[in-house]
Amino acid sequence: MSSCGGNQESQEVTDSTMTATTETMEVPTVVGVASDNENFSTLVTAVTAADLGGTLSGEGPFTVFAPTNDAFAKLPAGTVEELLKPENKEKLSSVLTYHVVSGKFDAAAVVEAINSNNGKYTVTTVQGGSIDLSLKDGNVILTDANGGTATVVMPDVAASNGVIHAIDTVVMPK
Repeated sequence: MSSCGGNQESQEVTDSTMTATTETMEVPTVVGVASDNENFSTLVTAVTAADLGGTLSGEGPFTVFAPTNDAFAKLPAGTVEELLKPENKEKLSSVLTYHVVSGKFDAAAVVEAINSNNGKYTVTTVQGGSIDLSLKDGNVILTDANGGTATVVMPDVAASNGVIHAIDTVVMPK
């Protein structure tokens, strides 16, 4: 009998521990989500170099079209290294904030906006420029100010202060 009582007490401790753990688990911010995903390590390095970590960890909400490491690797040789230099912080910040839109727009909302606007929806970025969103073969395509394109390769990565859509190419402002 005493062993049953001991198990019950153990179970109560375990239950309260699990409750406490569940209550403290939160979805991280867009920066936290990106930091926890090795596919975004170049982006996280760039966000840190541009001192945007605090901003993108803020209340938001934000929609981030986040270039993967492979997207950064497509840039001409030396581009990332050049942008990461302290003297290029302003340019780096401009490139990064060009990938951010105020508000939380999941993939369904993006597709609906495109379809409701004759196949093209233009968003204004935090940087101040615009990006055209369209659909091709069921994928959301971003067209930047220079005519460059990127494809959303992983939509709807949830964050506490917005949503991330991973893209396969870095888009560039004018």
